[in-house]
Amino acid sequence: MAQSPVSVLLALCVLGFASPLSAQDGDRIWGQVFTASGEEHERFIHWGRHEGSWVDVLDGRKDIPRENYVAWLEANDGELAVRTIELRGHRISWEEEHPDFSLTARSGIRFGHVASLQVIGPDRAELLLRSGQTVELTAGGNDLGSGLRRLIVDTPGQPEVRLRWLELERVVFSAVPRGARATSHRLHGTVEDELGRLFTGYVTWDLDEIFESDLLEGEEADGGEERRIAFGEIASIERTRGGAQVAFKNGEALELTGGNDVDEDNRGIQISDPALGLVEVEWEQFRTLRLHQPSAPVTYDAFGGSHLLHGTVTTQDGAEIEGVIRWDADEAGSWEFLDGRGDDVVFTIEMSQVGRIERGEASGALVTLVDGRSFQLDESNDVDWDNKGIMVAPEGADHSDASAWRLVSWDEFREIRFR
Repeated sequence: MAQSPVSVLLALCVLGFASPLSAQDGDRIWGQVFTASGEEHERFIHWGRHEGSWVDVLDGRKDIPRENYVAWLEANDGELAVRTIELRGHRISWEEEHPDFSLTARSGIRFGHVASLQVIGPDRAELLLRSGQTVELTAGGNDLGSGLRRLIVDTPGQPEVRLRWLELERVVFSAVPRGARATSHRLHGTVEDELGRLFTGYVTWDLDEIFESDLLEGEEADGGEERRIAFGEIASIERTRGGAQVAFKNGEALELTGGNDVDEDNRGIQISDPALGLVEVEWEQFRTLRLHQPSAPVTYDAFGGSHLLHGTVTTQDGAEIEGVIRWDADEAGSWEFLDGRGDDVVFTIEMSQVGRIERGEASGALVTLVDGRSFQLDESNDVDWDNKGIMVAPEGADHSDASAWRLVSWDEFREIRFR
């Protein structure tokens, strides 16, 4: 099984290849930003709303390969639907997709896997991955196209450079140079939810604040005085009945109320867990956050090994089928994500971190990670009866040929073990 980015980096530290300098800001996104007007900026990058580290995710949508659709139709005894109309003496025909199979899907990739990003349209980008693969993504959130609120190039001692999507031409990513220092560190800590589960990684508070220099805002519960506190001063935050108890690194503490940072209007706490993916804990399920430095910061050098998914599918009658995998007739790369929800916590799990998936008898699936953690997930077509099926093809087959793929329906599926 593949090692997690954390285990890889720990090995590097033991061998002496990870320097103390990388422990400071090497986990921040760094790159050369080329603008449409011919300017060039190279420094730390704050991308969109809440992406600032290599383990953070660039969100978008992707096109599903046509052969996936054809193989799915054949497995379901369907045919390509052709519609024809006559207009002013001309016959116009087109293929119409099946309503149960969308030709686009939500997607995303951790920044650490990306070598460069080229703007190729008002809402589209071409990504060159460090593995050599190219991927096109369209806007599907706040990271691409007009939805990109800002791309900030951060140079200490100089004004920030803020750019919109149409001002960009290309971004080339690389490891943080030795000795480079950012104006602020990425937030990192451990979140405990109401069930006592712990998630450790890079933290986004209220789906907004991501740096130690960002501010936690609220009113003192015993006096109503407004407070704006830099996260770098905070040791921990604990949800209370009406707000949050904030403990400072200097030993002091106070309770804050009011405002979406510290009450029920909080949009959620997201954790970029290197050995999992993204976890989003809603305010009602949040118990505590303990802020601390990572024991092994995940630098750019910990990425680059993305590959096709391989595994063994076991059917309900015990047959085993081994080969290249396209999960839900969609996810094909180790950098892609499996979505689901478990006990009111939202999981976005990188496929490289999935060791095994077992279908539930009634609904959902049990997902076991490479590191041994398991989560019962549902409420997503990735892990429930809306799954379009698991496609399997022999290792050496022509994967652009729809006939090379066998589709195992969710009804037939028992489990998969990824290799």
